[in-house]
Amino acid sequence: MRGGVLRLDEGHRLAALWQALPEELRLSPHRYLATNSPQGPWWLLGWCERVPEADEVLPAPLPPYRVLTGLVDRFGRTQTFHREAAGEFSGEITGVTDGAGRHFRLVLTTQAQRAEEARQQAISGGTEPSAFPDTLPGYTEYGRDNGIRLSAVWLTHDPEYPENLPAAPLVRYGWTPRGELAVVYDRSGKQVRSFTYDDKYRGRMVAHRHTGRPEIRYRYDSDGRVTEQLNPAGLSYTYQYEKDRITITDSLNRREVLHTQGEAGLKRVVKKEHADGSVTQSQFDAVGRLKAQTDTAGRTTEYSPDVVTGLITRITTPDGRASAFYYNHHSQLTSATGPDGLEMRRKYDESGRLIQETAPDGDITRYRYDNPHSDLPYATEDATGSRKTMTWSRYGQLLSFTDCSGYVTRYDHDRFGQVTAVHREEGLSQYRAYDSRGQLIAVKDTQGHETRYEYNAAGDLTTVIAPDGSRNGTQYDAWGKAICTTQGGLTRSMEYDAAGRVIRLTSENGSHTTFRYDVLDRLIQETGFDGRTQRYHHDLTGKLIRSEDEGLVTHWYYDEADRLTHRTVKGETAEQWQYDERGWLTDISHISEGHRVAVHYGYDSKGRLASEHLTVHHPQTNELLWQHETRHAYNAQGLANRCIPDSLPAVEWLTYGSGWLAGMKLGDTPLVDFTRDRLHRETLRSFGRYELTTAYTPAGQLQRQHLNSLQYDRDYTWNDNGELIRISSPRQTRSYSYSTTGRLTGVHTTAANLDIRIPYATDPAGNRLPDPELHPDSTLSMWPDNRIARDAHYLYRYDRHGRLTEKTDLIPEGVIRTDDERTHRYHYDSQHRLVHYTRTQYEEPLVESRYLYDPLGRRVAKRVWRRERDLTGWMSLSRKPQVTWYGWDGDRLTTIQNDRTRIQTIYQPGSFTPLIRVETATGELAKTQRRSLADTLQQSGGEDGGSVVFPPVLVQMLDRLESEILADRVSEESRRWLASCGLTVAQMQSQMDPVYTPARKIYLYHCDHRGLPLALISTEGTTAWYAEYDEWGNQLNEENPHQLQQLIRLPGQQYDEESGLYYNRHRYYDPLRGRYITQDPIGLKGGWNFYQYPLNPVTNTDPLGLEVFPRPFPLPIPWPKSPAQQQADDNAAKALTKWWNDTASQRIFDSLILNNPGLALDITMIASRGNVADTGITDRVNDIINGRFWSDGKKPDRCDVLQELIDCGDISAKDAKSTQKAWNCRHSRQSNDKKR
Repeated sequence: MRGGVLRLDEGHRLAALWQALPEELRLSPHRYLATNSPQGPWWLLGWCERVPEADEVLPAPLPPYRVLTGLVDRFGRTQTFHREAAGEFSGEITGVTDGAGRHFRLVLTTQAQRAEEARQQAISGGTEPSAFPDTLPGYTEYGRDNGIRLSAVWLTHDPEYPENLPAAPLVRYGWTPRGELAVVYDRSGKQVRSFTYDDKYRGRMVAHRHTGRPEIRYRYDSDGRVTEQLNPAGLSYTYQYEKDRITITDSLNRREVLHTQGEAGLKRVVKKEHADGSVTQSQFDAVGRLKAQTDTAGRTTEYSPDVVTGLITRITTPDGRASAFYYNHHSQLTSATGPDGLEMRRKYDESGRLIQETAPDGDITRYRYDNPHSDLPYATEDATGSRKTMTWSRYGQLLSFTDCSGYVTRYDHDRFGQVTAVHREEGLSQYRAYDSRGQLIAVKDTQGHETRYEYNAAGDLTTVIAPDGSRNGTQYDAWGKAICTTQGGLTRSMEYDAAGRVIRLTSENGSHTTFRYDVLDRLIQETGFDGRTQRYHHDLTGKLIRSEDEGLVTHWYYDEADRLTHRTVKGETAEQWQYDERGWLTDISHISEGHRVAVHYGYDSKGRLASEHLTVHHPQTNELLWQHETRHAYNAQGLANRCIPDSLPAVEWLTYGSGWLAGMKLGDTPLVDFTRDRLHRETLRSFGRYELTTAYTPAGQLQRQHLNSLQYDRDYTWNDNGELIRISSPRQTRSYSYSTTGRLTGVHTTAANLDIRIPYATDPAGNRLPDPELHPDSTLSMWPDNRIARDAHYLYRYDRHGRLTEKTDLIPEGVIRTDDERTHRYHYDSQHRLVHYTRTQYEEPLVESRYLYDPLGRRVAKRVWRRERDLTGWMSLSRKPQVTWYGWDGDRLTTIQNDRTRIQTIYQPGSFTPLIRVETATGELAKTQRRSLADTLQQSGGEDGGSVVFPPVLVQMLDRLESEILADRVSEESRRWLASCGLTVAQMQSQMDPVYTPARKIYLYHCDHRGLPLALISTEGTTAWYAEYDEWGNQLNEENPHQLQQLIRLPGQQYDEESGLYYNRHRYYDPLRGRYITQDPIGLKGGWNFYQYPLNPVTNTDPLGLEVFPRPFPLPIPWPKSPAQQQADDNAAKALTKWWNDTASQRIFDSLILNNPGLALDITMIASRGNVADTGITDRVNDIINGRFWSDGKKPDRCDVLQELIDCGDISAKDAKSTQKAWNCRHSRQSNDKKR
């Protein structure tokens, strides 16, 4: 476009972008402007740098073409290119001023200058000058080469940092005698890239390298195409060219073939043959835009681009489900609808800045701007109006962030944009230092504790130096892959093949794990440190379809959308997944020890998890043995702030700001209050008369926790490395020592009349060894396979899967065996879950237990038989087991119920630390059983007091009404429905069974810094239970005057009295050995030692039985936006709920009830007398009424039609009786005025 126009028409697609230009540019007819997007930028084209006035007479003759003089973005920010007006660099860009006002000088050199410089360097170095021509060949295939090259870029003006400008260029370039780029130097003066060229063909690169990396070389054919790429420390490739076909073969002899169509710029790869023989295909339209892709299984995904813009408007997956995308006239995405029907929406201002975004789950974020020339918001707001504000530097760097509570975090930067300091409230700061290359070399906290970092020439991090001076090192191969890590003198090493795949790991014990891959680099075999071998098979699309674990074969099955549908293990059906039409997971089930166990998920209309319902059915009778449901609700911020546990009033979390926890209510009763500091850390917790105050060190670590009951006070001391080294309390003091690898090596406990030291010795891989002080004669130094076979007390046996199968009392050498040793035996299902445990002595059973699990691997039931004396005097296992049932909320065990009591735990949000315990006697629970409103009406509403069956639609409507009445929140919709039926809320409420509120005992969990309960505090403020533990969770003593069953141990653990083990979600933990009895289900992701519990249990935990969960006491995180169960199935997981309650029932109500007084009368009759119209009869009558022509133009009374069917013998009078009663029919109707 040409200047000279102040404003474009409002309907012009570039009108808004045009107005962003400075006025002098818009008004100057001597400037031309170009852009390829309504979002900019503008390219400014002119014959000089200065913008001539509109009426200025230009000198003649003008240059025959116009050059780029600058760029202007959509906010009017201009990047100006300064060109030399005269001299040898005339017309060349020698300076750039960016939109922030920084000026950069571009140092140019001519070929003659570089030649002279080379000669002078040779002379000063005492060497013969090399051939360096003063000129270059006049023309190349791209035009005339004037020999001018960029030599360096200097920062010459910096408005933000005007003093001490860099004394060296930001970047330098070196050139070959033929004008080819040879080397690149960074701002520290270090060479970072180098290039080598063909002697014969100028400009043809034959090698390049990054500093510290091997040189990669290339060979070409006569047409200048690369035929070979040589990588000395990795894969090399050869390229073979044919018409519309390129064959690529690597040094492992794997071949890939690309088939192309089209010419020049429209040439596209339409078919790709992979190394395993599979084929993928792509289709393009006439202008080269992707239309469809067919995967290796022959399934096609279709893409629909906009004809004009080319933007994708629709994607249809092979299963027919589609996603749609919508844009405004500036080509900005305004909404997107996923296959599940959920929609994301965006709004923009006139400048094209995002001002509001609505997420698929309904969360709204608004963006506010105070600078018309910036795309950076100064504030964001959520749906409640809660606001966060930001300030920015002129360079777009965040300077400060103010949260919803007005608390500020400030950031300092250097001139290169690197963060040098972060200052938070409460005086907490962190400082960072960088070297001349911009690499982080030190981090220092408020107390001056500094961690330093060292690098090699390639920029790889080689050493971390802790504040105490200890060093952890990493060595790398030529390609930058870590091959060896050393920490505290312990070394792990990794080996790779030519393709860069890990093929061998060597542990600290010198044991090996090996890996094998297929031709597509997919893992197909893993042999562990103990020799356990697992194999994997994939389908054409790469999905796992078969796995083998030492003979245990699992098959995986998927639907067309690649969602997992079921698994079989050893030929038997295992888990089964079910999805609704939106693709959301609704049910997952399996058989556990003969019992059918299922988990059912419900979701709200925004796709958020609303309920989780667990059921367990009897193996033979299918009787429902156990069920447990947890429901969730969300506030306007999208936070899961309301949870309704099974059989409890709602738990409501009170929050402020972005979701920081301020309090907790159970039903309408406030229980816990939290006070927080300016960093939102908890400083005071109140529960009745219980008050816990918390203070922190200047570095942000926990410093003390003091109660209004002194016996529970605790003070914490940390070393420079951030390790907790002392916990002091009125009862005792514990001091901790660590190895240089951070492992706990000893505990020193002192108290009145007590001074004891307990050492913990481990082999290099972290396996527990005999105490050298107690067993000085032990020669055992390591367990190479990580399977501990014996310790001071027991002998252990494992199966081929590495599962502990037997533990027997150790009889010391020289002691006569009496066969009285106890033997523990462990039996597992095909998913490696413990399902059967026995303990015997003299070959007689002492205890036996069996366990059930849901399809997610969560334990749902335990049956325990104990040895007792029967009526004949014999000791044997009890006939009737002690049964315990379990209920869950995601990964957190919330309910334990036996024949005496139900114990329910409410956890701190987003954690595994218990907060509140609610105990209800089983007898009290029985009193809460009541009929639903629908059941009451059905059971007593039939003829002569008999029962009737309501249609599902009515049952659901009544259920919803009942829940609203109980919550004292009857909706207007329900009131309209009742009014149309001639009923009131009071009438329906009188039909409901009374609600019984059981007697409950409520306690607060007082926990240590890890989340291990130390005491239960009653609502009166008294201690109802107290216990003391060692660092590995072993209970040392207990004060339990009320005989409370408190089984929670370390986070995520439940104590099993029968075995002495702690159930730890995915595994069982043996606290005596401080390790698990089976291997980690997630393998190496959880650590190299598959049995290991965190080796520093003083601060680290493992609540899921999978991997270390550190508790370094950092700044708190805001409230989680969804409950823990959101992880149930990350790939598929969302389910349709509220469709019936919020959509279908409303639609039925509007179309059937409000618009059909006759049907409203039906509901009235049903509600008052319990008579219900037969669905089949109703359908037949309606078909006749709607399918005939009536002479008077009016449709007849349905009772007349029903009577006609009875008279004709089509329906028996007996079958029609209930329907006639429901319709209030009289049995004398005239029908002779109707004709068919």
